[in-house]
Amino acid sequence: MDHQHRAALLAEFDRDVREGARPDGPGARVERSGNVVRQVGGARSWNGVVWSALDEAGADAAVAEQIERFRGLGADFEWKLYGHDGPADLGRRLRAAGFRPGPAETLMVGRSDGPAAVAEPPEGVRVVQVTDAGGVDLVAGVHEKAFGSDASWLREQLLARLTADPDGVVALVAMAGDEAVGAARLEFVPGTGFAGLWGGGTVEGSRGRGVYRALVAHRARVAAARGFPHLQVDASDRSRPILERLGFVPLTTTTPYRYTVRS
Repeated sequence: MDHQHRAALLAEFDRDVREGARPDGPGARVERSGNVVRQVGGARSWNGVVWSALDEAGADAAVAEQIERFRGLGADFEWKLYGHDGPADLGRRLRAAGFRPGPAETLMVGRSDGPAAVAEPPEGVRVVQVTDAGGVDLVAGVHEKAFGSDASWLREQLLARLTADPDGVVALVAMAGDEAVGAARLEFVPGTGFAGLWGGGTVEGSRGRGVYRALVAHRARVAAARGFPHLQVDASDRSRPILERLGFVPLTTTTPYRYTVRS
C-alpha cells in the first residue's frame, strides 16, 4: 500500500470513526464542542476525547474545557491522542494540564477479505462466539490472565452491550478442551467501512501456537460477511509483527492520555 492510499485511509478513519463517532455502549452519548468530539460514557462505557482539530491558539482552552466538563461529571477520562493530531505539541500541553500518558500503540488497518482472513485455529483449539453471562465470564477471565489486570469493567460492559446491542459486537473465546486460552472482540462502526478489533489476548502457555492469528481470522471473516472491508486495531508492540504478516499496515500512532478527577 503506497503513501497516498494510507493517507486516504487515515483521512477516512478520522472522518468516519473519530469525528463521526457513535456511542460505544448503553447509556453512552457523544458530545461535540467546537473542534472536539468526546464520549460521556457513564458507569458502563469509556469516557474521553475521540477526536480534535486544534491549533496553537485554541488548544489550551479546549483542554481546559474538557477537564471542566468531566470534572463536573465526577468522571476520570482519557484523551486519545493520535500521532498526526495538532498542534504538534498537544502531548506536552496535555501533560502540563495534568494528564498522564500511557503506552503508545500503532493504529493499523487491514482488509477483512485479505490475508488476515486465512488462518485457522491450531490443532485442539476451537473458536466459539459467546452470547451470555457464562461466555462473558470466560472472556473476562482470559483478559485477566493475558494482561494481568482486573476485568470487572469488561465483564459488566460487554454483557451490557451483548444485551442491548447484540448486532454491534461479536465476542469470541478460543477453547482448548474446556479451558479458555484466548479471547477477542469485534466491534462494528455502523455507517462506515470499519470494524474494530479489540481485546485480543492469549494466556501464557498457549502463546506462539497461532491462537491470536485464528481470532483475527475469525473476526475478519465475520466483518467481511457483514460488509465491512476494513479492520482497525490499536496494536501493541507484541501484536504489531503478527498483524503485519497478516497484511495490516500502520497508519499512525495512538497514545492514551489519562486524567483523574476523583481523589
